[in-house]
Amino acid sequence: DADVSSLCSNILLLKQSHLFLSPEKGTAEKIVSSDVLLKLAQVLRKKSPLTSQVTLLVAEMAREAAVRERCIEAGLVTALVPLLNSPDQDQLLHTGRAIGRICFENAVQQTQLVENGVIPRLVAIMQQYPENDPLVNVCLLALCNLADVDAAREALVEVGVAEVLTYQLKRAPDAERRHLILEVLGSLGESDALKLQFVEAGVPEALSEMIRTLQGGSDTHDLCSIKVGSNLIVTLLLGDESMQKCFGEGTGMVYQDVLSWLQSSNNELQLSGALAIANFARNDSNCVKMLELGVVPHILDLLEQHVAEGDVSVQHAGLSALRNLAIPASNKVRMLEDGVTERIRTLLRSDMPPVQFKLLGTLRMMVDGQEEAASVLGKDEVLLARVMEWCEAKDHAGVRGEANRLLAALIRHSGNPEVIHTVIKADGVQHLISMATSEHVIMQNEALVALAIASTIDIEAVQEPFRDSDLLPTLQKMLDDPLVAVEVKFSALGLICSLANSSMLREQITFLNLWDTLSKLSAHTSTKLAKQADTVMAVLSETA
Repeated sequence: DADVSSLCSNILLLKQSHLFLSPEKGTAEKIVSSDVLLKLAQVLRKKSPLTSQVTLLVAEMAREAAVRERCIEAGLVTALVPLLNSPDQDQLLHTGRAIGRICFENAVQQTQLVENGVIPRLVAIMQQYPENDPLVNVCLLALCNLADVDAAREALVEVGVAEVLTYQLKRAPDAERRHLILEVLGSLGESDALKLQFVEAGVPEALSEMIRTLQGGSDTHDLCSIKVGSNLIVTLLLGDESMQKCFGEGTGMVYQDVLSWLQSSNNELQLSGALAIANFARNDSNCVKMLELGVVPHILDLLEQHVAEGDVSVQHAGLSALRNLAIPASNKVRMLEDGVTERIRTLLRSDMPPVQFKLLGTLRMMVDGQEEAASVLGKDEVLLARVMEWCEAKDHAGVRGEANRLLAALIRHSGNPEVIHTVIKADGVQHLISMATSEHVIMQNEALVALAIASTIDIEAVQEPFRDSDLLPTLQKMLDDPLVAVEVKFSALGLICSLANSSMLREQITFLNLWDTLSKLSAHTSTKLAKQADTVMAVLSETA
């Protein structure tokens, strides 16, 4: 023991004189190349007055990356783990530092630590000594390093880590401690089980309180904490149960704080606020309640603020929130009455594809089942001109698809002759015919239904554009193609029934010998499709 004590003292003196880390001398390598590490492991495995000193020595030596693998080979990790049960806080501090440094960025060792039960002990230490800042820091660092191990997350579900982290976040003395806790929360917040525990333990409220305290300043560390903290709240809201608890029927502190973020001058808070509202708006009851509480004007103000400034992320998130809020039918009516469509049309001038995509989807949701809204928007020549541009967005398939779907929706939901005339005038017919040949069945059906409605309402207006755009040859090709879905062929047959009311188009039907195509379909294995083909042939016979 005397030799070991002397060795410890000498090595610690070397550390203090910086000779240990001297590249010229190679002191660290010389020490670990001897059998000293094995001797230190032996001392740690038995009760000894030198245990604390040896642990401190190992912790100091493990600062050097070249030493860590040798420490593992000497069995120092397995010798150190039992010392985490020590009642001595200094011993716990040295042990935690030693283990943390030896196992840093070593996935195999970290997994073994978890398997050896280190997770419950780390949490227990923070529960026992919550005011010992150096010791808490060591435990938080260890959790931070282990948080990505699946087994660690499973172990943490059982040990009440949420309460510990909530308490530490509330008493965090500086930015460094805050960032450490936020990093641990961020890693663990991906677990659904822990997500709910965090909400029940008050983590979102603690984060909101932290953000309120830090707002208004310009310190970069504080701004970073605000960004990470608000992002964390958005993540926690991804769980249905956790989201409902935070919403609290619109009276929850977190929801109230989120509303204030929409009005903040901090772009990060604005973005998180809009994303959080979109998360809250994941069920109809929440959407109705938020509309009653007046959330929409705040979102619209935010969107208009960023039209000129062009923060794409904020605009995208704001439109996502509006789209979700517009899903319940009762909300659509109220949002239309409040002039939402007029205000969001200011975004038409955006040149950013993500904003264009989300704007089109939001408008489409607004007119879904709303005849008046579809009629108003469908007669708006400025809107349609912009939609036509986006229907040709060759570099952005998403924007192109949403533009076509909106065009079809305006006809389908309005059933208005004026809308049909405006679409024809804007050269929208060709886009609908192209949409009918899309690779997506839902888009094909939407286009075919829109074309059928247009031909049913005003065949005289559409017959010439349909003929010039080769609609019937396109339909015949679809009907002959064995790979086209049955439901798409069914919709195409319905459209042909409407087209038979035009003498101009009946001539083209005869010229294309469409009767042969229909005869083949009348023997189709799908009874529904075969009956539809028979119906079309009967209609053609009558109109002939």
